[in-house]
Amino acid sequence: MAMGLGETALLGGVAGATIFLGLPVGRVSRLSDRLRVALAMFSAGILAFIFVDVMAHGQEIVENALGAVKSGDSSPARVVGLFALLAAGFLVGTVGIAATERGWLRRRRRPPPVAGGEAGVVVIPGQVAALASDGDVARRQALATGMTIAAAIGLHNFAEGLAIGVSARAGEIGLATVLIIGFALHNATEGFGIVGPLGDVRPSWTWLAIAGIVGGGPTFLGTLVGYGVTSEPLELCFYALAGGAILYVIGEVWHGVRRFGHRELGLAMLAVGFIAGVATDLIVAYGGG
Repeated sequence: MAMGLGETALLGGVAGATIFLGLPVGRVSRLSDRLRVALAMFSAGILAFIFVDVMAHGQEIVENALGAVKSGDSSPARVVGLFALLAAGFLVGTVGIAATERGWLRRRRRPPPVAGGEAGVVVIPGQVAALASDGDVARRQALATGMTIAAAIGLHNFAEGLAIGVSARAGEIGLATVLIIGFALHNATEGFGIVGPLGDVRPSWTWLAIAGIVGGGPTFLGTLVGYGVTSEPLELCFYALAGGAILYVIGEVWHGVRRFGHRELGLAMLAVGFIAGVATDLIVAYGGG
């Protein structure tokens, strides 16, 4: 017997809402450099696991289509189309985000000093305001990076929601329940992945609420879509976009924490974060998801 749409939507919403459990860590102030590195690299480890997970799911869809071709149940054109969709989505997720962020920074970069001026000789009030503006831009950049992470995780969670919705509609109640529990535990760690790279920037509660909706809300939306629609190309598109975006963000996190040092600690926490992702995903694997 299939699970009802209302019940499915409710449980999908619970699975997505657990992302809020890790977000309040971003409000903690006065963090030492070691703790900043540890938190940021722990989040990078979680993101690394999500990257491996989403790309494996995307590759599985293409490989299944290839298997259908070998058995004579499908045409090579479908495999080529799915592979092109995977490649295009991945490129958009990486290059597209990088280009967007570069354009955002270019619009906010302050103009250079007047030609012939000696830096540091005289600081006029306008220059003081410019320096303050630079600090504001750095804060905005950190928050933009955090929101980019939330969006990338949201793409991943939409695909997870699709799996929940499809299982519930097919009447696989046990599998759907295990998926919901597993994704709920997994999403709880994703909140750290959003706020970890913020460093000493302390986001507002409003920003955290928006980040939680952006990152966790797609689980609920994906559950609704998966309950009514089954589409491998749609699922593959979201996996590819999420994989590309997450890979870009991991690179940004690594670049950002290098200035703090503590390389060995960072690598250790990277491993711990990855292991935490694997551990929370084992429940999903146990249920056959």
